Amino acid sequence: MKVLVLSCGTGGGHNSAAKAIVNELNNNNVIADFKEYLDIINPRVRNLVNNLYIKSTTGKGRIFKRVYKIGTFYDNTKLKSPVYALNSLAKKKLYDYIKANNYDYVATTHLFAAQALTRIKKEHNDIHFIEICTDYTYIPFWRETNPDYIVVPHKDLIHDFEKKGVNKDKIIPLGIPVYKEFSMDLKKEECYNELNLDKTKKYTLIMTGSMGFGNTVQIVEELSKKVNTTNIVICGNNKKLQEQLKNRYTLDKVIPIGFTDKICKYMKISEVLLTKPGGLTTTEAGTINIPIIHTMPIPGCENCNADFFEKRGMSKKCDTIEEICEETQKIINNESIRNQMIENQKKYIDKHTCEKICNLIIEECNKKI
Repeated sequence: MKVLVLSCGTGGGHNSAAKAIVNELNNNNVIADFKEYLDIINPRVRNLVNNLYIKSTTGKGRIFKRVYKIGTFYDNTKLKSPVYALNSLAKKKLYDYIKANNYDYVATTHLFAAQALTRIKKEHNDIHFIEICTDYTYIPFWRETNPDYIVVPHKDLIHDFEKKGVNKDKIIPLGIPVYKEFSMDLKKEECYNELNLDKTKKYTLIMTGSMGFGNTVQIVEELSKKVNTTNIVICGNNKKLQEQLKNRYTLDKVIPIGFTDKICKYMKISEVLLTKPGGLTTTEAGTINIPIIHTMPIPGCENCNADFFEKRGMSKKCDTIEEICEETQKIINNESIRNQMIENQKKYIDKHTCEKICNLIIEECNKKI
């Protein structure tokens, strides 16, 4: 049994979800490989697409918002999209890669790969795949894909996907997969020691996404004045932001962190998480159970993520820096608010999603082999 898990680097969430699946399959003695879809097609194209995505999210994401609106409008026409046509061009390279490496099954956490696999499936009946959605909403053009199954984040979303043209019989509401460590019973004492942090202090965790998106400097400035906690800022790949914060604040006020594999431990010791509403990060937080304040969404699907969580009492969505400071203070000072938010997360977020998705993949593999 050998599984290929495909993703695309337009934001870190798709890759993280894909790698979580690979890890879980490997732990179940299944050979599974992670690959960025566009790496197979052409690394130059991968770099171009990823850079275009990053640029589209700058300036409050105005370009991305326009593109997303156009995509939604085009999707409503029910015509085949130009995106599908472009990904169809990759069918031969992707099919040859799958067959040359003897993969029995494919999973994908990104639309682009799902469209290419759908085009392949029209010509080759030996290709089977499952697709995993990483946002709490229907994304334009999912209806164009033809997987064995499409995994959506929650049963409350089934109707939305069906209304857009996705076959209801293929929809399985298992959730968004995250690394197993987020569902483990981590001990706070051990996390403090590993992170070399003072357990007598209160910490606010600020996450800006893998590219360091948003008005982080302004938020940190106001929090430092108005809220009595130490701010841990995960800067991701944004080294400029990390240096800026390092030069501006003492460590008792702000601790800037670059790319790290210890996010779950930082979440565990923090009173509250401030994050843009990416589907993956939000699910990680809901899995480990930390109060969430959603800030500065990239317009489009991230607005839907924030709405989904806030309507179910799992987070608080803030539109201004003043509101962010007020809600942070409330959560830190009010234990009942924190506890209620955590209880709602436990109600709506399944800690065993990744395991269930992998069990489904293994089951499908056994049918095909």
